[in-house]
Amino acid sequence: MEGDTYSGLDNGTQLDGKVVQIFQKSFVQVQNILDQNRLLINEINQNHESKIPDNLSRNVGLIRELNNNIRRVVDLYADLSSTFSKSMDTSSEEDLSVAIRSDAKAGHKRNRPV
Repeated sequence: MEGDTYSGLDNGTQLDGKVVQIFQKSFVQVQNILDQNRLLINEINQNHESKIPDNLSRNVGLIRELNNNIRRVVDLYADLSSTFSKSMDTSSEEDLSVAIRSDAKAGHKRNRPV
């Protein structure tokens, strides 16, 4: 898939296959963390409803773990945003470079009267 491009964006911009792989990997990581958070939240709720002192104490650690997971998700999305921005900047620079070369070539042609 290396060197492949993905042109699924509305404006026709192409993404490098490596960027798409990074997105896919990151989204899988995010989904796994969110699934884990769902389990943590369920356990926290059960512990809270039980009113058992040991379970309530355990919630402190579970809530810390939940907060750390949320931080990880935020970091993953920030990395994705950065990766996407860089890929768009690179893509825009390549498009501009091609356009400039095309304009330069067009400028060297003479139009002859018919």
